[in-house]
Amino acid sequence: MRIELIRSKLEEILESLRLIEENLPDDFETFESLGIVKDGIYKRTEFAIQNVIDICAIINSDLRLTMPEREEDVFEGLMRAGIISREIADKLRLMKGFRNVLVHRYGKINDELAFEVLHEHLEDIHEFVELIEKFLEGQR
Repeated sequence: MRIELIRSKLEEILESLRLIEENLPDDFETFESLGIVKDGIYKRTEFAIQNVIDICAIINSDLRLTMPEREEDVFEGLMRAGIISREIADKLRLMKGFRNVLVHRYGKINDELAFEVLHEHLEDIHEFVELIEKFLEGQR
């Protein structure tokens, strides 16, 4: 398994989370007025989520868990292998959906909804990082 590549992506996720958390204000009015800083928060969020998806794909591929037809299939493969729970798989699907909104900017991003998502779900990414770190410890 490409453990060093996964660890590198975990570090990138943690760096993105650090930058997001340092710059994410507690109130929506401040967030809405951040301008380019808000765009940076969105870009770092997109980057962190993409790294989460990449890690899932690497593990799925290296362990030959499933032949995914869709990106979400790798979450299912990891869940069936007991690497992640159903709850985490569901959170990963939601993350992927949010990433798609950020990448494709379907219309215009709803800043208020994005603000809520960031405040309520950054912890989900931290949870994923911890889970994968524990999984990698068992791969030695």
